Amino acid sequence: MNVRSAELVIQTRGDGDVVDLTEQVRSHVASCGIRAGLVTVFVVGSTAGITTIEYEPGLVADLGRAVERMAPAGASYEHDRRWGDGNGHSHIRASMLGPSLTVPLNDGRLSLGTWQQIVLVDFDTRPRTRTIVLHVLGE
Repeated sequence: MNVRSAELVIQTRGDGDVVDLTEQVRSHVASCGIRAGLVTVFVVGSTAGITTIEYEPGLVADLGRAVERMAPAGASYEHDRRWGDGNGHSHIRASMLGPSLTVPLNDGRLSLGTWQQIVLVDFDTRPRTRTIVLHVLGE
């Protein structure tokens, strides 16, 4: 069993910015030489998440509207009252999406569907520098 790790540093705009990470993850997987196994993609921080989506403008907009319905920015959050930073909704949104994703590797390739991309969604209220940790495990 081999393990290869890397970090990606991504600049975001915040406020629901969706960033396609697929090619960067593919590139790292290709450089590892691991043919069968798993890759885990993990975002460090509590106001961003990782998922898959068909990365096209319509779905990106739909995702933003769906997230707004689930955890509205204008709602009252105890976190905001306690800390005064105005990003309680960002923490809730990120916790619903989750910080990581695991994708199987077959024959050295990510097992993604034709219209499936790996994305970072930054829910914080301001631009951020995000660290994405990649772990590739396998043979």
